[in-house]
Amino acid sequence: MRPTSRAALAALLSLLSPFAAAVASDSLPEALRRAAPAADPAVLGLALEARQCAVERGLPSSQRLAVIDYSRPSTEARLWVFDLSTRQLLYQELVAHGRNSGENQARSFSNVEGSLESSIGLFRTLDPYDGHNGYSLRMEGLEPGTNDHALQRALVIHGASYVSYAAARSQGRIGRSWGCPAVPQAVAPKLINVLKGGQYVFAYYPDRRWLSSSPYLHCSGTEIAAVH
Repeated sequence: MRPTSRAALAALLSLLSPFAAAVASDSLPEALRRAAPAADPAVLGLALEARQCAVERGLPSSQRLAVIDYSRPSTEARLWVFDLSTRQLLYQELVAHGRNSGENQARSFSNVEGSLESSIGLFRTLDPYDGHNGYSLRMEGLEPGTNDHALQRALVIHGASYVSYAAARSQGRIGRSWGCPAVPQAVAPKLINVLKGGQYVFAYYPDRRWLSSSPYLHCSGTEIAAVH
């Protein structure tokens, strides 16, 4: 390959500079929308708002943010993991919901131990461990009455063989968990390592009661309507 001349390099940079400036000037919501065009931008906006509210209320900041959109069917990739410092999308994956939350489409959510339903709202990750489902990541639910029993319910991120596109094709949905946001086995260890140690996970569903009462969606005191 021939080296690029200084003149050609300068011309190339002049062409790229307006695009680079536009990307650099993006707000964080705009940058995440650009990084994950398949995600609902309104849901990404709520996730960022919830994380920012947590930080404003005294919780530590984070470098990464995971967003789960349970309004989408289980056969679609509905988990996104972002690096907020580089504004990059790290993962876009399938994720399971609880067996009592619904079939392909999740419909109901719970904070009750033994319900086998998923929980929604804002979570903060703790440390990983090796358990019944292999390498797993504990999460602390931050929303009283919505997900604050996550630890005692052992709602953790872990890998599962039933979370796959092959399972989705054969049965019209992926397998379901006991409430955990289980992810494909192949990606689980790396994804968990990216999210461990105080990162935020935001699980969305257009539940009007939660949207109107979540303490992390009302830092400004403004009521938020359902996205869908």
